[in-house]
Amino acid sequence: MKNTYFDLVAQTFDFPQDGFSLRNNRLLFNEIDVQELIKRYGTPLRLTYLPKIGEKIQTARKLFRSAMQRYNYNGKYVYCYCTKSSHFSFILNEVLENGTQLETSSSFDIDLVWRLYKQGRINKSTIIVHNGYKPMEYVQKVVGLVKEGFTNIIPVCDNPQELERYDALLTEGTTCNIGLRMATEEEPNFEFYTSRLGIRPSEILSFYREKIAENPKFQLKMLHFFVDTGIKDNIYYWSELKRGIKTYCALKKECPTLTALNIGGGMPIRNSLGFEYDYAYMVNEIVRMIKESCDSEGVPEPDIFTEFGKYTVGESGATIFSVIGKKQQNDAEQWYMLDNSLINTLPDSWGIKERFILLPVNHWDKEYQRVNIGGISCDNADYYNSEAHINQVYLPVYDEQVDEPLYIGFFHTGAYQEALSGYGGLKHCLLPSPKHILIDRNYYGEFTDWEIFQEQDSESMLKILGY
Repeated sequence: MKNTYFDLVAQTFDFPQDGFSLRNNRLLFNEIDVQELIKRYGTPLRLTYLPKIGEKIQTARKLFRSAMQRYNYNGKYVYCYCTKSSHFSFILNEVLENGTQLETSSSFDIDLVWRLYKQGRINKSTIIVHNGYKPMEYVQKVVGLVKEGFTNIIPVCDNPQELERYDALLTEGTTCNIGLRMATEEEPNFEFYTSRLGIRPSEILSFYREKIAENPKFQLKMLHFFVDTGIKDNIYYWSELKRGIKTYCALKKECPTLTALNIGGGMPIRNSLGFEYDYAYMVNEIVRMIKESCDSEGVPEPDIFTEFGKYTVGESGATIFSVIGKKQQNDAEQWYMLDNSLINTLPDSWGIKERFILLPVNHWDKEYQRVNIGGISCDNADYYNSEAHINQVYLPVYDEQVDEPLYIGFFHTGAYQEALSGYGGLKHCLLPSPKHILIDRNYYGEFTDWEIFQEQDSESMLKILGY
C-alpha cells in the first residue's frame, strides 16, 4: 500500500497543479524552491511572489472581455484594486503597472493616493472609487482631491448625510461625480437581515430625485452594491445581483449621467488543492444577466466595475514555519509545534476560521499521520487542525533526532494578514513579526529575491511599551 505524503496528495488531488509541484521531494511554489529560501533566510518567513498579481489581473480582464464579446456587450470593464487588501508600496506598484484603477476605504487611504500621485504612479485622470462610512476627515480629503483637479474621483455615498457634507464643502461652480451604494440583504444564516453599509434600495430613487437630480454640484455616475460573502453560484448571490441591476435600470431611466454598475469584489481564491470554481461561467453569467436585463428595460448596459482585492493579491503570498517540536498529548492527538504564533501571523485562521493551502516543504517521501498544528503562544486558540476539504490535517512523520526539521507552508496568504496582525508593532506574547521577502522575475525570467523586513527584535516592542 502506498502511504507516503506524496501518495496521499496524488491520490486525493490533481497534482502537480498551477503554482505547486515537486522536485526531489521538495515543494516548489510557482517554480520557486521554498527550501532554498529557508536555507538563506530561515523561518518564520513571509514571502510575496509579485508576478502572480499581474497574472490574476490579466486573467480577470480576459474573462470579462471574452464574455462581453460573446454577448455583444457595449459597456466597458474597469478593474479597480481594493487597497485595503494590502497597502504595501510593492503591491501597489505591481497593481498599477497592470493599468488598474483604485478603490479606497479610509481617510489615510487618501494620503496614500497623494503619495502615489507624487511618485508618478497615478495621475489626475486615474479612476478612484471612495467607499466606506466616511467620517468628516475622510470627506474633507476626498473633496481636497476634487479641488486639486482629480477628474475621475467617485465618492460612493453610504448614507444621505454624506452627500450633505460634500455639498457644504464644495464651492459653487464645482462639479463632482458621485456614486450611491445600495444596501444588500445578508445571507439567511447571518445575524442581520440587511448590510449596515449603503442606502436601502426602496429609498435610492427618491434620494436621487430630491438631493442629486437638481443639484449642479453633483453628477450621479455609479450605482454600487457588494455581497459580503462573495461572488458565488447560489440563489442568494444571483437574486442580489438581479436587485442591483433592477435598481440600476430604474435609476438610468431618470439619470442620463449614470454609466457604471459596480459589483464590488468577492471573486474567491484557491484555499485547497481541491478548490473548484468556474470563473469563466460566473463572469459569463454576470455579463449575460446585466445585458439581458438592460435590453428588456430599454436602457444602455453600464460599464462594469469590480473591486477585486483578495483575488488580486491573495495567491501571491505564503507564510513558512519550522516545526520545532512534537507533543503526544493523548493516544489520538499528536501536536506539531511551530516557531511562531498562528494568531499573530495568520489572524484570519483564528478570527474567522479561514482555511489556507497547507503543505509540507520537505519530507514528501515520508509516511503521513493526522496532526494538530500548534502556535508557540500561550493562547489556547493558537492552533490549526482542519483543512477546507477534510476537516483534518495530515503531515509527514519524521524523526526529530535523525531527520532534518520539517518545514510547512501556508499558501495564498497574501491578502489582509499583515494588516490585521500588524506589521511590526506589538504582538501577542511579545512574539516577533517574521521577516518578509519579495520574489520577482527579471527580464530573462530568472528569479530574484530580497528581504524587505527583518524579523522584529525585542527593542522595537519594548520601545512602544515605554521601556
